Amino acid sequence: MDKEELKKRLFILIEERALFLGPRKLASGKMSNCYIDGKLITCDPEGLYLVSKIILSMIEKDKIDAIGGMTMGADPISAGVALLSYLEGHPIKAFIVRPVPKDHGMGKLIEGHIQKGWSVAIVEDVITTGGSALKAIKAVEEAGAVVKKVIAIVDRLEGAREALAEKNIPLESIFTKDDVDFSRNFSSKK
Repeated sequence: MDKEELKKRLFILIEERALFLGPRKLASGKMSNCYIDGKLITCDPEGLYLVSKIILSMIEKDKIDAIGGMTMGADPISAGVALLSYLEGHPIKAFIVRPVPKDHGMGKLIEGHIQKGWSVAIVEDVITTGGSALKAIKAVEEAGAVVKKVIAIVDRLEGAREALAEKNIPLESIFTKDDVDFSRNFSSKK
């Protein structure tokens, strides 16, 4: 499958399995009448494969050393991309950013693989204002790595791009809120 075919299939999965209408609170604290549960895609074998394959193609020219982001949304994505990159012969390490450093063991804020000077990509399932990505960026920069871009499965177009632009970090997404047909009647499904 080429990238466009992968995206078409992923779009179908999102519409069929992860799109919910009705008021829901987002991680940003905002309320929305349309909610996309990214974990229903990234914790599904087909969904994770599609997301990983597409994201790997989005970073192939960037010389990325590691990929990760804030736990939970980024965890399956970064692991999927790392696994697929290994299978395709150009391994990329994965990392997870905790909300707070662990209070035992090594006391780490970042788990997995990250080193000073590495080029990294931050990933998210759904991005709204960019708050989670900014927290991950701060942790990664404090570790001495350089964030090349942020990639989301879906950009809700509610300020993340602008917030990241203030730090000169581009946001790329597989889809935006405008790509998803919110006018369809999903009440019989969800």
